[in-house]
Amino acid sequence: MKQKRWLFIFSFSLLVTQVLAQQPDANRLRWFPFTPANTVESGVIGMQSWLDAPAGRHGFVQMEGDKLVFEDGKTVKFWGTNICSQLPFIDGERVDSFVNFVAKYGVNAVRFHKFSWYAYHNNRSTELDPKKFKRFDYFQAQLRSKGIYYGWSHIYGHRVLSQDSSRLLAYSEIKNLTYPWSHLNGSTSSLVNFAPDLQQLSIDLTVNMLNHVNPYTGLRYADDPALAFIEFQNEDNIFWSAIGQSLKQAPTYRKLLCSQFSQWLKNKYGSQEKFETAWGKDHIPAEETLQHRNIFPDPNHNLFSVEYETAMKEGRQMATHVLDKMRFLYEKQVEFYKKFEAAVRATGYKGVLVGSCWQAGSGISHVYNLHADYQVGMIDRHNYFGGGAGGHRIQEGEVKNVSQLSQPVSGLLSAGLQDVINRPFSFSEWMSLVPNEWTAEAAPLIAIYGMGLQGWDASFSFATDMPRFSTVLQSEAHGVYNATSPLHMGLYPALARMVYRGDVREGPVMATRKVHVPSMAEGKLGFTEWVEQGYDDKRFSGTIPPEMLAIGRFPIQFANEFSTTEPIDMSDYWHRNSQAITSATGELQWNYGTKKYVTINTSGTKGVVGFAKNESVTLDDWQVRTENPFAIVLITDVSHQGNLQRTDSILVTTVARARNTGMEYTYANDSTALKSIGEAQLLLEPVKATITANQKKDFEVIVLDHDGRPTSSKVPVKEGQFQLDGEKYQTMYYLVVRK
Repeated sequence: MKQKRWLFIFSFSLLVTQVLAQQPDANRLRWFPFTPANTVESGVIGMQSWLDAPAGRHGFVQMEGDKLVFEDGKTVKFWGTNICSQLPFIDGERVDSFVNFVAKYGVNAVRFHKFSWYAYHNNRSTELDPKKFKRFDYFQAQLRSKGIYYGWSHIYGHRVLSQDSSRLLAYSEIKNLTYPWSHLNGSTSSLVNFAPDLQQLSIDLTVNMLNHVNPYTGLRYADDPALAFIEFQNEDNIFWSAIGQSLKQAPTYRKLLCSQFSQWLKNKYGSQEKFETAWGKDHIPAEETLQHRNIFPDPNHNLFSVEYETAMKEGRQMATHVLDKMRFLYEKQVEFYKKFEAAVRATGYKGVLVGSCWQAGSGISHVYNLHADYQVGMIDRHNYFGGGAGGHRIQEGEVKNVSQLSQPVSGLLSAGLQDVINRPFSFSEWMSLVPNEWTAEAAPLIAIYGMGLQGWDASFSFATDMPRFSTVLQSEAHGVYNATSPLHMGLYPALARMVYRGDVREGPVMATRKVHVPSMAEGKLGFTEWVEQGYDDKRFSGTIPPEMLAIGRFPIQFANEFSTTEPIDMSDYWHRNSQAITSATGELQWNYGTKKYVTINTSGTKGVVGFAKNESVTLDDWQVRTENPFAIVLITDVSHQGNLQRTDSILVTTVARARNTGMEYTYANDSTALKSIGEAQLLLEPVKATITANQKKDFEVIVLDHDGRPTSSKVPVKEGQFQLDGEKYQTMYYLVVRK
């Protein structure tokens, strides 16, 4: 789905050089091996007691405005992770290991993803194997007992089997479908969005799962309040460009789609003559007529995006034939989702629903797709950043080595431009991908700006593939997607505390982008909205540039009348001369340009994220100064209180970069390449930082081990100042204890 766009976007090519010069100096610093015992012992960092067990005790999770709220009125934010593929069906001993691991690091929700096709039963895609389902039952029951919620992203291309054949218009066409992504071969992906027979397979599978009784809880899943959400389909919608290739291979379904569209046009225009007048004969292939019911709606967001962008550039209205096609496809998408919603609700399930989490190009098709998701539930989106030549796998060659800090809200966070008034927002897949060297920046940015300032309601990192930390930089099982890195989950003891306490205040709504859905049928949107998409990575821009999200909230609002959104003066917060953006809450600052770092200054958490070498950063009564070119230093209250002035225990977390043993990068001009992948053990770059704390009480600083347990080593403190030397202490965790 590689797209090329003319866009008003970020000058990434100019920014790459800003970070590439920061190379590790192996002669100066001895990187140390990361060797956790992966013990379930809580130590100082463990968050098992923070989980509100058992999950479901407050009733179902539901939408209340733009928040997730339990039936008893208690609000919740999910700081979660993905567990995928065949892992939901592992044996009980491994389940216990997974549950204990994620509980220790503060994960309160799991998104089970793309798993149903691994457990089909009786050669039928609407039933799951009882033995495998029982293992899945145990997994969910164990999560529930620890206070960890779960959601189902069970359908990622519904693969058909032979016993489905009598139910389908053309079973062989679906079974033999091939996609550029082999895991979707033989599935209903893309075509399901308009074909009722294919839709029923997904619906029946989901209803059967909801009616299944978990023997470990005694509950039907439809009655299980620990089942936080159900997603109808992963990364799919009717605008997705892959549908074009599918329809070439499935003539029966192409005929169905054309028939549906022809009827829609007949209902709108009444006659071939009026239809031709509206569209113009040049836009109607000679062989296509209403009478023959063979008018093709070109379901391809690339086509729609090009027309949108060209019309914008030329200052003209979008072509009527394109507007009609988009409107028809939108209505078919909503029709499918409403049917799915009705079937799920008929089981009695009261939790949150998600349509899908995918994009639909730029402009009007993009907003139509967003509104289709809006009509059935929570807004959920995905984004990725970084990576290299190997795509999904780590591989020698080019590295996408830019930092997200170079341009405010330029990477993962830009997905937040799809936030909508009156709906919760979930970020259910995201990761900064190795071998990018700055991946440690990602989790703090999502926690601070996404879950904090933007008020997002759920985050699910991608992905947790083992019940321990990985021994290499990449995932041992899932390529570049590694949530079990110390650069990621190693930060959760600080970040999860911050999220659950609400340390970062949610920003105010500074302005909204109003959308009048009926006006889109006339080509009127009211603002510009551009999306640049690679494969899984996306960047957003328009009338409201993504940098604005470092100030406060700028959500979309579906309104009852048309209005335009004008550019907004945010000079009180966006200081272009000094290249810094301050949040409207005053707690956050994003420095860019020659200085590229973020500061957080709240009552419960303070810290520095990024390229702040030799900068003396003052955060109220704390001061942080690092010697590293790039580092993360987080200072957070260990307790539920969230008050660094009063607490007796403070966790200091420090990370920079990590490398496999023998891993090598090369740097030339504006490019970075991975010369050698290396092997285990994983090595951490030591962080050297001087911290000054103006405290009324004396305190001591204890070195923690890689599992967050106290050691016998202490850091000297003199007049409230101490020096953290990762080369000497070989750790990422320290505990400040007031005497």
